[in-house]
Amino acid sequence: MSNSPNVLALSGGVGGAKLALGLSLSLPVSALSIVANTADDFLHLGLPISPDLDTVMYTLAGLNNREQGWGLAGESWHCMTAVERLGGPSWFRLGDQDIATHLMRLNGLQQGHSLTQVTENLCQQLDVDHQLLPMCDEAVRTYVQCAPDNHHDTTYELPFQSYFVEQQCKPAVTGFRFEGIERAVISPAVASAIENADIMVVCPSNPFVSIAPILGVPGLKQRVLDNISTRVVVSPIVGGIAIKGPAAKMMAELDMPRTPLAVAEYYQGFASHFVLDTCDECFVDDILALDMQVLVTNTVMNSLEDRKELADTILRWIQASG
Repeated sequence: MSNSPNVLALSGGVGGAKLALGLSLSLPVSALSIVANTADDFLHLGLPISPDLDTVMYTLAGLNNREQGWGLAGESWHCMTAVERLGGPSWFRLGDQDIATHLMRLNGLQQGHSLTQVTENLCQQLDVDHQLLPMCDEAVRTYVQCAPDNHHDTTYELPFQSYFVEQQCKPAVTGFRFEGIERAVISPAVASAIENADIMVVCPSNPFVSIAPILGVPGLKQRVLDNISTRVVVSPIVGGIAIKGPAAKMMAELDMPRTPLAVAEYYQGFASHFVLDTCDECFVDDILALDMQVLVTNTVMNSLEDRKELADTILRWIQASG
């Protein structure tokens, strides 16, 4: 679009990647940087897996499996079939093409390159022109704190991927812990993206396990507050449900109403602008009372056109509101 502002987008996985793609279709390469959550990262079969980072990367490259939202289109599973036959763990399935990404990431990291540098190289190879950055280069790992159940007498913790994939989000959540977050450092690339941005857009992603760790990198949230006056949050909750992922379930278990208002309250003091779906228009006045400007529009992105239209609508709204 003409007179494009510089935009910094924060994204989790599938839901966030949709709007990140829309923004990439609306903005020139020089005007968009995307910071992806890496607290979901983990080692599996000796390979460094970055689920959210890869979901955004594959989506920007036009290579993602659009039906399931994650992974690659046209994937095959010969390696995992062989792993299972050999008695290896098969609960987290890696496609044959996807394994190549993780092997190249491992190779780059072993050569001493940072995760930021490795991600830049992978994006170049996949013709992803817009800047995609990990939230930091240090290892941060999400642990989900779970309520006692039939197998546990007290509160217990699960690594995020065990909770999300292996347990299919079934345990009741009581909180979250980001191991290693205190050692994380704002990378020069992320610092530059913040300093150059006119607008921050928090793509529709899980507030607790996708966006919280990004903003939890020491000093990052304050740097955003100091440098970017327009901070837009797009609600991941539409009509009481999360379009993708366990955000709504987590909110219920944390005794939060499953509403965009509750999301807005979570971001109060950080968000200056809030975007909610037309079906949730009844919450406008309450969100306005939180000292946020509010946009009501279609936020459900079923098609490529939906993704670009939402991005265009947000950018036009911001420019019109000054």
